[in-house]
Amino acid sequence: MPRVKLVLEYDGTNYVGWQIQDNGPSVQGRLQRALGELVGHPVQVQAAGRTDSGVHARGQVVAFDAPPHLPMKAFFMGLNGSLPDDIAVVSAEEVAPDFDPRRWSQGKRYRYRVSNRRSRSPLRRHTHWEVFLPLNREAMREGLTHLLGRHDFSAFRASDCQAAHAMRELRRAELLEHADDELEVVIEGTAFLKHMVRNLVGSVVEVGRNRQKPDWLRTVLEGRDRTKAGPTAPAHGLMLDEVFYGAGPRRDGDDDD
Repeated sequence: MPRVKLVLEYDGTNYVGWQIQDNGPSVQGRLQRALGELVGHPVQVQAAGRTDSGVHARGQVVAFDAPPHLPMKAFFMGLNGSLPDDIAVVSAEEVAPDFDPRRWSQGKRYRYRVSNRRSRSPLRRHTHWEVFLPLNREAMREGLTHLLGRHDFSAFRASDCQAAHAMRELRRAELLEHADDELEVVIEGTAFLKHMVRNLVGSVVEVGRNRQKPDWLRTVLEGRDRTKAGPTAPAHGLMLDEVFYGAGPRRDGDDDD
């Protein structure tokens, strides 16, 4: 049976997250339902990561074993004809039989969007964290530099995180400015802990609010105490932007939670 890799884009507003749960509709559930209708039997998919309730994606990667009689365009055009308007297949391709979207990932890039207008924005309420007081953007940029490299990110993991250890490597951590006071915190790394990006952003915004100095982030990081860091940023500002792959499984041992 051919192994199929899909890249998905979705608006997570109306979902309990990627993973199937008992308390509401999930992205995984809607995708598997559409796949089952397409191929005529239940299909289980694997994903590169589990996005939380309200979190969006532009580059979520999933994989599954497909019937050999269906052309690849069926998993692009056919699925897009069955999926709801807030989920879409961006691309479909055949991959190696042992491809695992999680284990083979060489890294991920997330974007966290902040609206820093003085007034609320009806068009951004599901996609941005609205922070109305002006943010010190240079201080935020300076603070982000303290997070680069390989560190123990215990101070930025959720209390119920199940990862075996908290050592992770960030390759990129920067603040981008766009028109109309729209900001993006771009975080790229080898792997991530539960709520890690949202906890990092919540702490960076504390620096932007001038409640903390930029080097406070280094102090928190070195202290490895979650209670000393900032709040968890709202889920709806977060987007899984892209998942990176090489020729085979990742070998660094840093598995996503």
